[in-house]
Amino acid sequence: MVEPYEGAKLERLAADAATVVARYPEEPRSALLPLLHLVQSEDGFVSPDGIAFCARTLGLSTAEVSAVATFYSQYKRHPNGEYTVGVCTNTLCAVMGGDAIFEELSEHLGVGHDETTPDGAITLERIECNAACDYAPVMMVNWEFFDNQTPESATAVVDGLRAGTPVAPTRGASSVCSFKQMSRVLAGFPDGRADEGLGAGEATLAGLRLAKKKGWKAPAYAGAGDAETDESPAADARPGLAAGRHSSVDTPSAPPSGGTADTPTGRDASKEA
Repeated sequence: MVEPYEGAKLERLAADAATVVARYPEEPRSALLPLLHLVQSEDGFVSPDGIAFCARTLGLSTAEVSAVATFYSQYKRHPNGEYTVGVCTNTLCAVMGGDAIFEELSEHLGVGHDETTPDGAITLERIECNAACDYAPVMMVNWEFFDNQTPESATAVVDGLRAGTPVAPTRGASSVCSFKQMSRVLAGFPDGRADEGLGAGEATLAGLRLAKKKGWKAPAYAGAGDAETDESPAADARPGLAAGRHSSVDTPSAPPSGGTADTPTGRDASKEA
């Protein structure tokens, strides 16, 4: 049961909301996303009272607030479990075993996508790419990373969570907090758990180091001043351009003078995080 927005709860939320809105003096409605996380940190989901609170705070209609809350998957419109366990099943993670992990957890927990176990502990989700493809397959618990998972390791994680055993993510924070606590962090209230000093991991840097060892370099960017005009000859008619597109990584071709958007540029070069 969700506590009504009144009394001490309302006073606490109003004070926190004022702190959030103050971050956006030029456009208060920009505070809507963190405010939705704030009400979610109280109720465990974005409740009707939470929608109305955000609307009153920002001078918006409840329809405008609901439109945003229903667009982003991190906002839940029904009670969520204490831990959201998300398994990435996008292409690379799926190929590396993400689908098998999700299927194993679904059978083990007895729930499907966006469903919660009867004890209220785990909400299981298929999730979109979380930009950790170099650690595939990846699972997240309340948005903390669990890298290089297997069906067995993922099952051990959820069993630990349900048993109340401290569970540490692969990187980042020192431990996994509850869904409500994470929602408050996403609202912009640090809890002191995050380890933001971590740099890129070995898997992330492997390609960059290999490129340096081999002497591979991306072609230089032609620059805006060399952009093709309507009078320029067709790109494919330029000597070397077609070959440059298909050259191997061992012998990259530099773009010809006056390169076009089709010309290989430095925008795809590996960057050290």
